[in-house]
Amino acid sequence: MGSAVTVFLVIALLLLGFCGFALWRSRRELADLREGNNSLRNEVEERGNTITRLETELKAEEKSQQQKDEWFEESRKKLTDTFQNLANQIFEDKSVQFQKRNKEGLEALLNPLKENIKDFKKQFEDTHKQEFRERTSLKLEIEQLTKLNNQISEDAANLTRALTKDSKAQGDWGEFVLESLLEASGLVEGREYEVQKSLKGEEGGLFRPDVIVHLPGSRDIIVDSKVSLTAWTKYCQEETEEDREPRLQDHVQSVRNHIRELASKNYQNLIGVNTLDYVFLFMPVEAAYVKTMEVAANIIQDAFDKKVIFMGPTTLLAILKIVENIWRLEKQNQYATEIAGRAGQLYDKFVGFVDDLDSVGQQIDKTQKSFESARSKLTSGKGNLVRQAEMLQDLGAKTTKQLPAGLGEDPGDVPKDS
Repeated sequence: MGSAVTVFLVIALLLLGFCGFALWRSRRELADLREGNNSLRNEVEERGNTITRLETELKAEEKSQQQKDEWFEESRKKLTDTFQNLANQIFEDKSVQFQKRNKEGLEALLNPLKENIKDFKKQFEDTHKQEFRERTSLKLEIEQLTKLNNQISEDAANLTRALTKDSKAQGDWGEFVLESLLEASGLVEGREYEVQKSLKGEEGGLFRPDVIVHLPGSRDIIVDSKVSLTAWTKYCQEETEEDREPRLQDHVQSVRNHIRELASKNYQNLIGVNTLDYVFLFMPVEAAYVKTMEVAANIIQDAFDKKVIFMGPTTLLAILKIVENIWRLEKQNQYATEIAGRAGQLYDKFVGFVDDLDSVGQQIDKTQKSFESARSKLTSGKGNLVRQAEMLQDLGAKTTKQLPAGLGEDPGDVPKDS
């Protein structure tokens, strides 16, 4: 009887321990599920923050551009008013006789200045119109970003079945999707990015990264497309979660292999480019990219530790749009610098013109004084030349012409009655 009770107690304890272990395991799985759920929520929040940040940057850019437009317009008005006031002041100080005699000369001096002002105004208006068109285009492109991503994902799904059996075709297709995103971003091949450029490594080996994206300041970003369709397609074709799980793990392992392979190439040390410390690994299938992050949350950090950042079409397109926007701002700053330089040259020319015009006025004043002095000797004062000539005529000098009436009249020369 005692042995039966002992056996019963042992069995009860074993059952109790098994139940406790099962309960502990269930709680641990629940905690893992909650952690995965929190990771997904963080990812959603991160993407939402990215969109919010892009919208904030767009608004800040629009506000900054509006301030630049207002500054340009105010500067143009002030410059025009200054030119007008200076011209009015100069012309009002001159006599009507000077204006009549020197009209053609003044036009010859003013025409180059007018042409410079006209060119300045035209360049400012063209720049303003171009910036307005670019801002409008940026808004439309942001609105079409989601549509484009959906279309790319749909096209990727349609092509998956045709590409799973040909690894070379998979690579070509990934490069095609990458180039499509580059074109959609507004970047220009040969100017803002290069495709399949041959570069040498530190040990003399030859490498050909898929894409090199140039940044202002002589910096570069290397983007390499990696396609993992075989395992992903098998995963999508399975009907039960039990059958899908090993296929999904195969897919994750394939992605890790691509990360390890890309990191081993050391693209950061290539000769002829000034790259960032990290290389971008592009996965053209958005769904595969998202699923990989869901089931392997640490893969991002693992890739980051290997100097690799992997991303899907949506993330890459957003980054490329930011790069395109940075290039546009760089060009606008160059235009602003050029306009400011031309404005400075125009002002220097105008100052030189004013100095020359002032010198002309001084010469005219000197000429006027010399003319008045000569006329005074001719007609004014006792013993002036006209009076002496008339006295010679009075003494009997023979003449055939007469001086103009009143030329020699001077109150000081009128003879007094004796």
